[in-house]
Amino acid sequence: MIVVADLRKRFEGHDAVAGVSFRVDPGEIYGLIGPNGAGKTTTMRMLVGLMAPTGGRATIGGVDLTTEPARAKGRLGFVTGTAGLYGRLTARELLAFYGELHGLPRARIGTRTAELAELLGMQAWLDRRCEKLSTGERQRTSIARAMLHDPPVLVLDEPTTGLDVLASRFLRDAIVAERGRGKAILYTTHYLAEAELLCDRVGLLHRGRLLAEDTPALLRARTNARSLEDAFLRLVGEEEARATAGSMPAEASA
Repeated sequence: MIVVADLRKRFEGHDAVAGVSFRVDPGEIYGLIGPNGAGKTTTMRMLVGLMAPTGGRATIGGVDLTTEPARAKGRLGFVTGTAGLYGRLTARELLAFYGELHGLPRARIGTRTAELAELLGMQAWLDRRCEKLSTGERQRTSIARAMLHDPPVLVLDEPTTGLDVLASRFLRDAIVAERGRGKAILYTTHYLAEAELLCDRVGLLHRGRLLAEDTPALLRARTNARSLEDAFLRLVGEEEARATAGSMPAEASA
């Protein structure tokens, strides 16, 4: 599982992430959602060890990310829409290379490659160089790379950005299959309709703070909204109204 407690990141006097706390249980897809600039990617980068937090703590699969970073990283697979691939390697060669980095036996690498190729629909281009792959094929290869060592935790940072409908569907199906295998999955997106379709629970992030978290259905009911997007906009409106009222002089607000 993933446990995040009072996680903070400060840049030049600005709180990009301001005391965020949540957990993701095994067999659950938790969506961390919000607009660009909300703090989603900064949170993700801290959770995968690419950025040190200013404060707070996080555990990945029961391992503290601050005190045992290498062990914690070994328990997760990370996918981002901006991750690069080695262009001159084929998708199969790339997976073999990363499998060896994770210490997997060659036989296990071959078995996992075949399993993931079937799951992600990669068979037709598994032996094509990565530089020749389409955007969707490259992203499916990135997903396979993250899942190759069969980690208990997956951290997916806007994995469907820029993908067509078919590629997005392959990725969503793969993510749902991994949830069924008991993986704890943290998923960020600014596509709220996608989060509503895919996530068991969501946390609504705005200006580095978690406004609310619950199932999409309960968040809609709480705000009397027809969609998760409407619920988010109403919660943001309420937060902005409170902030405005709090900053007004006493005479003006009386």
